[in-house]
Amino acid sequence: MKLAEYARHDALGLAELVARREVTPRELAATAARAIEVANPSVNAVVETYPDRIDGLDEATLGTGPFRGVPFLLKDVFGHEAGRVIEFGSRLCRGMRVQQSTYYCDLLKAAGVNILGRSAAPEYSMSGTTETALYGNTSTPWRHGFSAGGSTGGGMAAVVAGMVPIAHGSDIGGSIRIPASFCGGVGLKPSRGRVSFGPMLDENGYGLAQNFVQTKSVRDAAAMLDCLSLPQPGDPFVIPKPGKPYAALITERPPRLRIAWSTDALMGIATDPEVAAAVERTARMLADMGHAVEHVNVQFDALESLRRMMDVWFFGFDLRLQFYSRRSGHAIGPDTLEPVIQRIYEHARRMTAAQFLDAMAALNSARRKLGLIFVTHDVWLTPTTARVAEPWGNYNLGRADVAYEEIPEKLLRVPCQFTLPHNIMGTPAISLPLAPHSSGLPIGVQLGTRPAQEHVILQLAAALEQAAPWAQRVPPLHVARLE
Repeated sequence: MKLAEYARHDALGLAELVARREVTPRELAATAARAIEVANPSVNAVVETYPDRIDGLDEATLGTGPFRGVPFLLKDVFGHEAGRVIEFGSRLCRGMRVQQSTYYCDLLKAAGVNILGRSAAPEYSMSGTTETALYGNTSTPWRHGFSAGGSTGGGMAAVVAGMVPIAHGSDIGGSIRIPASFCGGVGLKPSRGRVSFGPMLDENGYGLAQNFVQTKSVRDAAAMLDCLSLPQPGDPFVIPKPGKPYAALITERPPRLRIAWSTDALMGIATDPEVAAAVERTARMLADMGHAVEHVNVQFDALESLRRMMDVWFFGFDLRLQFYSRRSGHAIGPDTLEPVIQRIYEHARRMTAAQFLDAMAALNSARRKLGLIFVTHDVWLTPTTARVAEPWGNYNLGRADVAYEEIPEKLLRVPCQFTLPHNIMGTPAISLPLAPHSSGLPIGVQLGTRPAQEHVILQLAAALEQAAPWAQRVPPLHVARLE
């Protein structure tokens, strides 16, 4: 199979070829390996491939789900399978191996994907850009030297560059949606509790984080949500699901919805005029589809909530790193941690339980206030990121000039301004590549809705994909152009 043909297909498209016996899973694995060899030197999205899942693939071990044989990458973060290396993008964890598979990984295997490697992520996934001292910097496939976003920059860049059609993503402050915006892919963050974090955790980030995937089509996101939204033994709670599969629901027209749109700064970062225009055009498209669409002014101090979220994210972070240090045999220090992470570690050692409890209370108040938008509206339409991808260096964790107290303003508010509210609320949100910027970089537009109503935004996303298709846009750093 030629790389251009391989990269034209989404994940379900490749699975259909396997089902029709036009290609074997082993041939797909070999093609994916070739695609990685061609594109990864320019994009730097993949940090490891697994020979036993490429040349040594035993096809009998693959699951029988709708993605059978489709090449897949796991992010270098929580969600892995036992025995594989996991380093969290950190020199402290060099060579560390996973001790127990997650339910997420088991469900992926049942879906049929062939997990054949590991994608890049910033250190401990604590950045809106994928730039590390351990593995270097990941580029958006649209321009070398410009950020792929974070923290799932490696996974999304690999998908958009044509290396694999689908990849692991996780999101605690925008880490699925920011890379989707910067790279021009589809990034769905599911509702709190939709995808199990078991058996090691009840929830990640006290409910702020979710595991899912990065895709290039809406149908892949919907079909994978069917595969991954299966409650597992011991899950702390189970949230409602629609009566039909997500893959079936996206073929149906949604009912008339009340849609609020806004581009107002939530953290003091003005929205790029072209990004704002893309959101307004999307609002008009939705109105033309028959929905009730109106502009709203959202009054919310998201920057203060970000500061509070940091007290939740980092409470106990020192204990986590000490545990990793014991497992890896590497000492905690400036040779194993990037400067910003070193400061976070030192701050975590000084934190008190009172700080954590105060932060949880503040986030509860913020969640109640934000949730009011869904009393009067069904969907909230915003930019995904206020700006398109920017050059490396702006938001990375290696900056020696950033004190702990400056992290929100200097590193996080630009990429996280519009994504963070949905982590606070636990609501589903999706980023779609609905427009190109005059710079040639993609623009991400975000749709969010009430908890447990992924089907609502997936239906809208499918309609927008048809009205403003993006599949034919091919970035410069794509396997079809680099082969």
